[in-house]
Amino acid sequence: MRQITLDTETTGIHAASGHRIIELGAIEIVDGSMTDSSYHVYLNPKRNIEPAAAEIHGITDEFVADKPEFSEIIQEFIDFIQGAELLIHNAPFDVSFINQEFSLAGFNKTIEDLCKITDTLPMARKLYPGQRNSLDALCSRYSVDKSNRKFHGALIDAELLGRVYLQMSAGQCAAFN
Repeated sequence: MRQITLDTETTGIHAASGHRIIELGAIEIVDGSMTDSSYHVYLNPKRNIEPAAAEIHGITDEFVADKPEFSEIIQEFIDFIQGAELLIHNAPFDVSFINQEFSLAGFNKTIEDLCKITDTLPMARKLYPGQRNSLDALCSRYSVDKSNRKFHGALIDAELLGRVYLQMSAGQCAAFN
């Protein structure tokens, strides 16, 4: 089974307000093991990054100014994810941004048309009701080392999610299928 942990960083918190993806990160998991296969790209959103968002991910307008636009990388992104189960923590957030980017690029499908989407946040809430279930909290709970993470980043967060997911789902797979 091929799964991919995926994360995005964005210019702000609402795709519906015109915010855009500025970083995509994805890590492949095959048969319950993380592989060396990954996808990572920074993107030019053609709009300013909100200061509050930049404080979280550390990405600046100047840094993304010379990066490709989503429409330039859409096919390589689709090639990497197509047919896989996407594991996304708080999936509605990332899915809304990816679907907006698909639409803006003139692609007439949604990410749900290409992949099964599994939101790991409800999984965590089922395992740990009433507790904090952010990615940071889960890393602490499962002793996943995040010391190399100074800011949120799509690739590092996808890797952390992969490590957390593999521990969270060990022996629990039947409960979530």
